[in-house]
Amino acid sequence: MNITVLVGSQWGDEGKGKIVDILSDRYDIVVRYQGGANAGHTVQIGDKQYILHLIPSGILRENVQCVIGNGVVIDPKALLEEIKFLEDHGISSKGRLFISQNAHLIMPYHKLLDSISESGNSKIGTTGRGIGPCYIDKYARKGIRIVDLLDRKVLEEKIKANIEEKNTILKKVYNQKELDVEEIIKEYIEFDKIIDQYVVDVPTYMQSAFADEKSILLEGAQGTMLDVDFGTYPYVTSSNPTAGGACTGTGIPPTRITSVYGIVKAYTTRVGLGPFPTELTGEEGNKLRELGSEFGATTGRPRRCGWFDAFLVNYSRMINGIERAAITKLDVLSYLDEIKVCVGYEINGKKLKSYPNNVNLLQQVSPIYETLPGWKVDISSIKYYDELPTQTKDYLSFISQQAGFEISIISVGPRRNQTIEL
Repeated sequence: MNITVLVGSQWGDEGKGKIVDILSDRYDIVVRYQGGANAGHTVQIGDKQYILHLIPSGILRENVQCVIGNGVVIDPKALLEEIKFLEDHGISSKGRLFISQNAHLIMPYHKLLDSISESGNSKIGTTGRGIGPCYIDKYARKGIRIVDLLDRKVLEEKIKANIEEKNTILKKVYNQKELDVEEIIKEYIEFDKIIDQYVVDVPTYMQSAFADEKSILLEGAQGTMLDVDFGTYPYVTSSNPTAGGACTGTGIPPTRITSVYGIVKAYTTRVGLGPFPTELTGEEGNKLRELGSEFGATTGRPRRCGWFDAFLVNYSRMINGIERAAITKLDVLSYLDEIKVCVGYEINGKKLKSYPNNVNLLQQVSPIYETLPGWKVDISSIKYYDELPTQTKDYLSFISQQAGFEISIISVGPRRNQTIEL
């Protein structure tokens, strides 16, 4: 039985959507285990582009079943829009999409509080989708879950209690208009009518899959360096995109996991605020951004771009237990005469032995670079590894050695057929 965890190995936006789509053809079930509609996974099939925020990218393979685990926080409006988007493109979710009854719901007040927080002085650079406030309520034991929709009395009591508290904050602290309790209750009852057919007990569903020896791909959102425990805190997301989150976000025991697969962009990007040692600014950064189409799939925000950081990715490999990796957007680097790779950090001339978790330290580091020759050839139509320029293969070999994993997939463009497998 094959149960693989797929993780983003940098600050997210590594191209997980495409790789999940490629790998899904070999799995029976694809499970999303954390995050919310703040993540956008893009898949391009021919001339059609699909951007998914909550539903696993495996939904584009007709024989694959998809699961949204309990670690995901669900925005009803975003989920329904996504289901309709797929239906409009001839892809049905009925009988193929399953949602954990323990998943928490994003409420209107979560989005409002998130937006207010981001407009203040303590900005993190969130998408404003209510993800953080929803997780706050989850861990404060005030969250509203999918299972609460099944009992109207319980649902009304919970929503009224929460909104009473939030309205006090909105009115007295932020001088905002109070929310309409009855309107929100009505909205979520209508959501329940539509979503009920998809709701399951995911751990029990998984046990059945184990018994039938189904292969399972566990898909994370964002990336390792945005993990709330192991990322560049406080400039992180509110959940655990790392491999450990796959177990707590689904109910699959760790003893069932057979491998961990890392998605690694051939350079480094980051959205929002926070330290970024290898960032390229000015004309260099702008050119890389434009050629790589580095704009957020969810928000459209421009991504910050920089050189490949092998020191960071090696830390990510250690945290996740990554054995194999897919390298994405390698074709984007084809315009460069020389390519730099960060192989370590130093502060005041002293080389660091391990990745610093303290952002104050991280903002002081100077990257240590090795420079490799570029290949200056368009590689986007190459189908086989042996046909790649020698300089391209040298670059892949170098980052593989520095980061400590084996490369098994190389993406040289956004489409399915722009993929080299080793």
